[in-house]
Amino acid sequence: MSETSLIRLYDPSQARNTLLARRPLGDVEVTPTLAASIQRVFGRPLTPDQAVAQVLDDVRVRGDAAVREWTQRIDGTPLDDFRVPGDRLAAAYETLPADLRQALRVSIDRVRMFHQKQPNQSWVEWSPDGGALGQIVRPLERVGVYTPGGTAPYPSTLIMCVVPAQVAGVAEIVVVTPPGRDGQPAPIILAAAHACGVSTLYGIGGAQAVAALAHGTDSIPRVDKIVGPGNIFVVLAKRQVYGLVDVDGLPGPTETLVIADGEADPALVAADLLAQAEHDVLASAILLTPSRALAEAVQAEVAHQMGSLERNAVIAARLQGQGGIVGCDNVDEAIELANLCAPEHLCLHVADPWSLVGKVRNAGGIFLGAMSYEALGDYVAGPSHVMPTMGTARFASPLNVRDFTKVISLFGLSEEEARGIGPAARLLAQAEGLTAHAAAVERRV
Repeated sequence: MSETSLIRLYDPSQARNTLLARRPLGDVEVTPTLAASIQRVFGRPLTPDQAVAQVLDDVRVRGDAAVREWTQRIDGTPLDDFRVPGDRLAAAYETLPADLRQALRVSIDRVRMFHQKQPNQSWVEWSPDGGALGQIVRPLERVGVYTPGGTAPYPSTLIMCVVPAQVAGVAEIVVVTPPGRDGQPAPIILAAAHACGVSTLYGIGGAQAVAALAHGTDSIPRVDKIVGPGNIFVVLAKRQVYGLVDVDGLPGPTETLVIADGEADPALVAADLLAQAEHDVLASAILLTPSRALAEAVQAEVAHQMGSLERNAVIAARLQGQGGIVGCDNVDEAIELANLCAPEHLCLHVADPWSLVGKVRNAGGIFLGAMSYEALGDYVAGPSHVMPTMGTARFASPLNVRDFTKVISLFGLSEEEARGIGPAARLLAQAEGLTAHAAAVERRV
């Protein structure tokens, strides 16, 4: 395989420190284009974090006026009213072709059915002497959903965030999405909002939208949690407002890692890599395989299939920058590398994918076999496609119903149980030097 190919070959030792390494969120490459954009908008050189901090602080102080100004400066869009009226959401839905309306319904229904099966119950356990311990599960009251709409509109992301929140019982769901040059969000996003039953949608994006949701303005209510992916400025803004509000995570560029053996269909493997590389200029698409023949066949298929794809310039840039094929000794080594990488999407194009599930420790989602492909997961399979990226699958989970609830602990101890465990509490309090705690116990024991 040629080293100058569109998608190059790595050996495992190379891949560990380059292709499979995950950079922290703050380690953002400030390209000349990005630096020039920041200079144009802010009038001076700033890091992305500094630029976001300025927007957040301005919106906190000036509210709606700051949101309008930053939207004009960043997006080039003048705004009067942020909120898109409900009749416009309905009109956008009604003007869609019937088959596209049906596709939205299929996605919504399957995502809802999947998340309704997730455990999310309150419980109380009573002791024989009449005491009780337990927990109450309560939905969050107000959630903000960020829906990307810059380089491409993502109605699927709106569905994948809104529906689990609805299943959890969130009382108020607020959607924000960037406006186009005409000042209006993409009609397909408006239609998806209507199909989901969302009534509150604001045509704003970027860090200013995150700031408005976190701080609240005269027009936009403050929320309890912000969910949904976005560009680097959106993600950095979420990181900076965490603590003021909750966030679902800090999603970075999307990732797919495919493990394929010699029996895999190279055309399907190539199609899955290309689908992932299509997302944006930082998307990652990687193949791990012990088969040299398959690697070469996939390389040829990538070149062949590229010609028919509209976003082939973006795909080519990603395959050359964040894509690659890693030659492994065997499938077990591929699994080891996958666990090290902790990818968002792990696709198993192998003869017996179920036999590998028990070996996977770190992944946002496991896609079993060629017919359980990642593109279905993006739209209609059922689980939310908002998944941990940048190696955070080591400790984080895909967006789910529990993300939209909180747990309140119940303490209903009987007098007998309280007296029985009180001495242990007193000793622990004394060991910590908290004499008032110990005294509170002693008055009851």
